[in-house]
Amino acid sequence: MLSRLHSHPYPRQFWLMFAGMLISTTGASMIWPFLMIYASEKLSLPLGTVTLLMTLSSFMGLMSSFIAGPIVDRLGRKWAMAVSLLINGGGYLLLSRAETLPAFALAMAVNGTFNPIYRVGADAMLADLIPPQWRTNAYALMRMSNNVGVALGPAIGGFIASRSYGIAFYCAAAGLATYGLLVLLFARETLPQGAPEPQSEPLGGYGQVLSDRLYRAFLVAFTLNQMVAALIWVLLSAHVKRAYGISESLYGWLPTTNALMVVFFQYGVSKITQRYEPRRMMALGAFLYGLATLGIAFSTTYWAFWTCMVVMTIGELIIVPTSSTFAANLAPAHMRGRYMSLYGLTWGVSAGISPLVGGNLYEWLGARAMWLGGTLVGSLSSLLFLRMRQRIPAEVTETAAGL
Repeated sequence: MLSRLHSHPYPRQFWLMFAGMLISTTGASMIWPFLMIYASEKLSLPLGTVTLLMTLSSFMGLMSSFIAGPIVDRLGRKWAMAVSLLINGGGYLLLSRAETLPAFALAMAVNGTFNPIYRVGADAMLADLIPPQWRTNAYALMRMSNNVGVALGPAIGGFIASRSYGIAFYCAAAGLATYGLLVLLFARETLPQGAPEPQSEPLGGYGQVLSDRLYRAFLVAFTLNQMVAALIWVLLSAHVKRAYGISESLYGWLPTTNALMVVFFQYGVSKITQRYEPRRMMALGAFLYGLATLGIAFSTTYWAFWTCMVVMTIGELIIVPTSSTFAANLAPAHMRGRYMSLYGLTWGVSAGISPLVGGNLYEWLGARAMWLGGTLVGSLSSLLFLRMRQRIPAEVTETAAGL
């Protein structure tokens, strides 16, 4: 595998991003899988109320995402990434000191506001650095880096958090700050020079993006898939602890399983999936997310939940690099920030809606209703991906996607 990687045009800065992603994700993932547990216990509030914090964070991210694209396209990728990472590290320090709901809300608002700026900058920088024919593999490698961190973080963080949440928060802050400094000191700016700037476009330059019919259809379908992902990642830890007494230290191995599967199988899966029509692959991935929530609805033991995580992860291995490449390949060079901004916005919208609705379904109708709702949304996402093929001529899709 290493010989194949060396034959690809991955510049030194790509590996800087690869290493930085590993460092920052290891730190952040020591705390994020357990954040709803921590806030719920710290504030002694119902889960449906605590999920409002996630909604606030997502709302701020939603607002931020609209300005992140123009910022990244006009001012550059490097400074946007560095500032975002450093301020997000500060947000975790605020969370470690939070004692009241307003204090939690402030810290979540900070992280929600600045997180999309890094994500949009990094996606645009990667597209700047990597030729289209290698982007699927490049996004797969970045996901491998991310998931090595996710493999290490929850397993270590679950052990640490069960004894001291404060240390886990400090590790998250340190990881993000370290990556921010690496970008600041060693990365070069990759913003393409001389490309036309759509300053006369409405909606801050998003008019051209929103006029892309194929991209609009893609965003709707992918947002629904992200809603299922947000339901699992935000609420599963609280669900298994409340209903079945599964502790943070034991639950931590579920996201670790997810991460290890990505580390060991993502590159190989991407080599296979890129041979097929991308919308079919995204439909398959979305279907597996819905299947995972169906399994969660009827699971009662740790190993049943673990199996559902495996099913969801297979869907993730298929859909995430495919969707990232699909979005990047549709974007003109001078519009990459805006295209990737709306792509990243799908998580902000999903994380704002899905945990809030799911948490209230949990309180009103029980856990099974929440997870069955996720199954319906995942199935709809899969159908919409398939519907894209019927509504958009295949030759247009293939040309736009760079196939």
